[in-house]
Amino acid sequence: MKGSSMNTHMGNIVVDNEVIAQYAGTVAVECFGIVGMAGVSMKDGLVRLLKKDNLTRGINVSLTSSRKLVLDFHVIVAYDVSIKAVADNLIENVRYRLEEFTGLQIEKINIYVEGVRVID
Repeated sequence: MKGSSMNTHMGNIVVDNEVIAQYAGTVAVECFGIVGMAGVSMKDGLVRLLKKDNLTRGINVSLTSSRKLVLDFHVIVAYDVSIKAVADNLIENVRYRLEEFTGLQIEKINIYVEGVRVID
């Protein structure tokens, strides 16, 4: 199990990276301008919109040597919105909610815009 661990006065807590990715994905799709997470196929270079049960495939979670989180988001944004505003909103929301949820600090959040979609 790959995860992030914290030592407390009561013992050790390990949070699996999959749990962190699932929570981060849920927070991300709630953000204004995010249509969803993107799945990128390395084999054929295609990008597809992931369903709610596959959000973690669009997020990579890693832990630095200084025990801080680094998150990579592959997203699809809504057409006709400011990508910078959407990215800033995503970073702010994910940083706040994930640090509250896990108790771990976030060193960096990288956002890769893989596509744009018109929302009906």
